[in-house]
Amino acid sequence: MPRINDKQPPAKKTGLFYQESRVLPYVTLRRADRSSACYHTHSHDEFSFGVIDNGVADYHNMRHKGRLSAGASVSMNPGDAHSCNPSKGNWCYRMLFVDSAWVARLQQDTLVTRGQDYLPFDNMYRTDPAGYRQFDQLFRDLQQENNPLALESRLIEYLLPRFARGTISAQAQVRDLYRLNRVKELIMDRLDANLSLDDFVACAGLSRYHLIRSFKQVYGQSPHAFQLDQRIGKAKRLLAGGAGITETAAALGFADQSHFHRHFQKRIALTPKQYQNCFQPG
Repeated sequence: MPRINDKQPPAKKTGLFYQESRVLPYVTLRRADRSSACYHTHSHDEFSFGVIDNGVADYHNMRHKGRLSAGASVSMNPGDAHSCNPSKGNWCYRMLFVDSAWVARLQQDTLVTRGQDYLPFDNMYRTDPAGYRQFDQLFRDLQQENNPLALESRLIEYLLPRFARGTISAQAQVRDLYRLNRVKELIMDRLDANLSLDDFVACAGLSRYHLIRSFKQVYGQSPHAFQLDQRIGKAKRLLAGGAGITETAAALGFADQSHFHRHFQKRIALTPKQYQNCFQPG
């Protein structure tokens, strides 16, 4: 299997960093670049999971043993005694640590754990290209994105399938359609507001994960992505009508003009100014 980051420039120096998420205080990010550190068997208080970017290591977690290489995903439950020690070479990995109390509340709300402290991860390690890409995007978002709704939704979408089973039935979709439509109407009525996932949950009367998955199945997007699309759609109409770019960004709840510019160009392949110029006479 090709090394995941062959196309990326090599790290300029070795190192290990920890970084608490600026937006989700219950999440900590960790990255090791070209590390040769070996660890005695140890455990964490948090749920921890991540990916191997480069190198090979021997992984030992409770009864599970394996030899990991680039592209592998690993998971550790709180209190699991584990170690992961690299062979010689360019050993790079990224991990996320998520507060166990937050995960337990999420599971109780979503999976109805009925008095259990938490449900454990069902797989300690795997090689899954799609899973690697999903983690990579989540990790990058946690470093770059400032929207709590977007980040919490993406974390839940990544995390809960590692515990949950089954899919939402067609019957459940029909039953929930009215509630999901209420969320859609809330978004449309308040495009200028930075609504939270809790706002959508209160509106729909559904659990967080059920809401995200059901909304995506019915409308093809997460609530956050749908909100962004609707904002950009209204922005197009305002810009075509002659509204100013700064005024439009503020009216639609974007954090600043740069934030508006980035999301507009992602969807339209033009900057707001280029788009507006298309409607200028002559």
